Order: sequence, then C-alpha cells, then structure tokens
Amino acid sequence: MNDLHSVEILLVEDSSADAEMTMRSLKKRGIANRIEWVRDGIEGLHFLFREGKYENRPVGNPRMVLLDLKMPRMDGLEVLKILKNDPRTRSVPVVMMTSSREEGDLLASYELGVNSYVVKPVDFVEFAETVTKIGMYWMLANHTPES
Repeated sequence: MNDLHSVEILLVEDSSADAEMTMRSLKKRGIANRIEWVRDGIEGLHFLFREGKYENRPVGNPRMVLLDLKMPRMDGLEVLKILKNDPRTRSVPVVMMTSSREEGDLLASYELGVNSYVVKPVDFVEFAETVTKIGMYWMLANHTPES
C-alpha cells in the first residue's frame, strides 16, 4: 500500500470550506501528499470498498480516515460502525472531526471503535493547527499494519 498512487488520507466531509481548510493545512505542512475528499458517508463507503465510480481505484486502504459526524445521506456514526465491523477496514485509523460537543456523540463514537474524537475549532488558525497536529500524529508518529 505504499506506492505513489495510494491514498494516504480519506476525508469524508460535506462542508466544502472545512474540506478545503483541512486539505490545505495537511498539504502545506507536507503531512500528506494524496488526500481523497468525498462529500458524504455513502460516497466514503463506496471509495473504501471500491464500489460504484471507485470500483477501478487501486487496491488498498488509506492510512487514515478523517470523518465528519453530521452529514447528509449517511452520518459518520453509521459509516464508523460499518468500517469497524468489516475485516477489510477494521484496522484503518478513523478520526472523527466534528463540531459536536454532545456527550452522546462522543460516547457513541468510542463505543463503535473510533480512534480519536476531535471537535473542530471555529477559528481558522486554530482549525489549521488542530488538523496539523492530527496529521502529524496519525501520519508520521502512529504505526498501523499494512493493508
């Protein structure tokens, strides 16, 4: 999975503004070269399981999934449940990035196997710093099994 065409981060985010800030922050600091952005949970699952328009993408999982919680069609909790219950994607680190500070969302995420739960800062500079810290840890410091 370490070839030049493999996706390092799958960003599942319905907000164009948040997606652009996230991708810009990660690329600017050289944390990830290959980021794939999908706009909802169903598209994220299609990407991960190589279905629909992604059926011909190269085999392999991303090194990390950045997953928004509140999305149309299928929310992040539903996506997380599917990922952590499937042996093909169970070991992929999933970081829930959300604006929700609700205790129920936090508990549900950890019960379903999320690796980290991060509340998105409202301030742009703080948001960029948070994304950078997440990327540095999960992409540079953390070790995961090969897919």
